[in-house]
Amino acid sequence: MKNHFVKLFRVGIVGTGGIGRGLAKLIVRRPDMVISKILTRRKGVIEDLGVDREYLTHEPERVMESSDVIVVSTGDPVYSTKIIDMAFTFGVPVVTMDADTQVVSGSWLSKRGVITEANGDQPGCLAALNKEVLQMGFKPLVYGNIKGFLNRSPSLEDMLYWAQKQGYSLSSVTSFTDGTKLQIEQAMVANGLGVDIARQGLIGYETNDFEKGAFALGEEARRRGKVLSDYIISKEAPPGVFITATHQEDLAPELMTYKLGKGPFYLLYKPMHLCFFEIPNSILNLLCNGEILLDNGDFPTVSVAAIAKKRLVAGSRIVKGIGGMEVRGEAVKIEEAAYHVPIGLLNEVHIKRDIEPGQVVTFDDVDVPDSLALTAWMQTLEESEAAPKAVVKR
Repeated sequence: MKNHFVKLFRVGIVGTGGIGRGLAKLIVRRPDMVISKILTRRKGVIEDLGVDREYLTHEPERVMESSDVIVVSTGDPVYSTKIIDMAFTFGVPVVTMDADTQVVSGSWLSKRGVITEANGDQPGCLAALNKEVLQMGFKPLVYGNIKGFLNRSPSLEDMLYWAQKQGYSLSSVTSFTDGTKLQIEQAMVANGLGVDIARQGLIGYETNDFEKGAFALGEEARRRGKVLSDYIISKEAPPGVFITATHQEDLAPELMTYKLGKGPFYLLYKPMHLCFFEIPNSILNLLCNGEILLDNGDFPTVSVAAIAKKRLVAGSRIVKGIGGMEVRGEAVKIEEAAYHVPIGLLNEVHIKRDIEPGQVVTFDDVDVPDSLALTAWMQTLEESEAAPKAVVKR
């Protein structure tokens, strides 16, 4: 009888939120992967960890030295940038489900080591769907996210209720609800796939008809002569991603035969995104095939600015930008908002002067603490053709 040797890939996990915990539960059941270590900043008991607590560590070096790859999902660009950069010093490749970090420092990090966003969240799902669509000869016009509901300035009371009901952190539920996560995802899609956005905050076509909304955005893209990253709001649409595309006119009859309609626009979509369930396949594609599914691009043109939800008074501070009650994120073209502060950098920030509701937060308004993520952002701006030189006053 032949012995069939299966290589066990050692996977380090950074973060013990819902993504990290779910991924750990999957990996311990797989025949081709093992957990090396799980890096956490939490103290005390972690509820619903799902695996032996012996995997946990507070020491990043222990994760790096025992892993073939690490998976990062923290939603904290300041922290994740430091950890990913450390992984590269150990020669360890990185898989992220962390668009929050990618849009701040991903371009800088991708020049220092091997990094890819995973399939499973909307950016990775759109990148994977894009590969299929292009192979079939379609020409994308819109890379679309699907949102069922938005409230750009939710109350703390409501967010606390939904966080407890859904089992998510308060910051996660808030960033889902106020649209920050959506804007971050579509900014990464724009940068990673080399496409444009229509305007600050995107269009966000609201509709009860999924196809109608997707085609309306397609018409807008064609009118502008640009491929767009955008979204629709629709309670009736599936919780996935879509691409609005065109094809060769002489193949229209065949496409109609396959129930895609008369054209000129065609709707291709993935009706779900399964987050951590799809990460293992991304790990294998990276380690076995060297596949970089999606990153933030070498020279990003889109960022996510912090927009004040309410009046912010000089002398106060913002503890956390993403998922906080003070600001929300909007996708912006870097060339049009050169002095903006990326919302991912707003951690423990002192406000220097009053900021009015709806105002874009700039580096003149706040003191941003030094961090590797800030350094990465500044260097990315310096190298970007989209940003005027010497854009930041510090």
